[in-house]
Amino acid sequence: MKLFNFLLKDVTHKIEYYSRFSPSPMSIKQFLDFGRDNACEKTSYMFLRKELAVRLANTMREVSLLPVSLQSQPSIKLLESWYSQSFKELLEYEKISPEDPCTLKDFLEILIKIQKRHSDVVPTMAQGVIEYIEKFGFDPFISSNVQYFLDRFYTNRISFRMLINQHTLLFGDTACLAQPKHIGSIDPACNVAEVVRDAYESAKMVCDKYYMTAPELKIWEINCKAPKKPIQVVYVPSHLFHMLFELFKNSMRATVELYENSSEGLPPVKALVTLGKEDLSIKISDKGGGVPLRMIDRLFNYTYSTAPTPHLDPSHITVPLAGFGYGLPICRLYARYFQGELSLYSIEGFGTDAVIHLKALSSESIERLPVFNRSAWRHYQTGPEADDWSNPRSDPRDASTYKANR
Repeated sequence: MKLFNFLLKDVTHKIEYYSRFSPSPMSIKQFLDFGRDNACEKTSYMFLRKELAVRLANTMREVSLLPVSLQSQPSIKLLESWYSQSFKELLEYEKISPEDPCTLKDFLEILIKIQKRHSDVVPTMAQGVIEYIEKFGFDPFISSNVQYFLDRFYTNRISFRMLINQHTLLFGDTACLAQPKHIGSIDPACNVAEVVRDAYESAKMVCDKYYMTAPELKIWEINCKAPKKPIQVVYVPSHLFHMLFELFKNSMRATVELYENSSEGLPPVKALVTLGKEDLSIKISDKGGGVPLRMIDRLFNYTYSTAPTPHLDPSHITVPLAGFGYGLPICRLYARYFQGELSLYSIEGFGTDAVIHLKALSSESIERLPVFNRSAWRHYQTGPEADDWSNPRSDPRDASTYKANR
């Protein structure tokens, strides 16, 4: 018992130590140059053994600032155990030289093990939030903190997986066998229209399965840098696919449900891909009826979903994501991760445009990472302030009958 307490105290001390460091953001160009020109497993090992620990420690410190009632939920405690175990495994390499080939091989295996352990982080955290709400009800202050925390938590996870994927794909036994032209998970000549079509076809399969029909796709390209040539950029195709697949699913669902009893047939979903000097932009447009303006912000709230809320079943291997309400919020994090943005523009009664903005230059596509510091700490301590704008009343005074007191 004494040994266990000593080890626990040592890990806590290490978390505090590593959380004093800020993460080191990488650009897509840096990822690409390292993997293509001077990939060195020893160099990657020396960088990752500290950088991964720093990113884990930053996240774990923020988890500790969540309300105790939320931290005590079973799913959150399970998550903390995963992160603590992964952190301890990384610490084992803190002072081990990379000169021994066995060290590099073992480190690679540990990274793959950590990657598998964290594969269900998103739905497990979602389940923890659901457990809390079901037990304690909705609290505006805690909801605001959870929104702030989850944006940072999931962004950190995206970055964590990006670093591990690059190392395992570059130096693992199956290095880039499936995609020989890729540098790790990065495609130096990512054909954007092809990813759009792949995402559409995957979403169409899902739509066909549930509705027995799906709208067609119309796609246009406008290449301002090289007119009449396909648009190609340096990017992570899996990130782009993830965003587009979610947007196509939403557009198809809205379109089919609005026109299911119409004799006119389904209007197509349209995709416009443009490349300018600074931005790569992708607009997905539908005629699915749109949503009211007041709902736009709500669509990016982690606790909001139009689908029934699922529950995790430990006896099932696959974990449900639909219904947690995390599709659009996490898509926006993928866009923002490399300094982009995801925006929704809707006209109620007509349809919705979803626009993904990404950096056209790989040197400007730099990781946007959360940093645990005093500013972040204060965010969790400060209570909600009174709104300094007037709110519309639900029962406006009837001016025709109102008389001032005399």
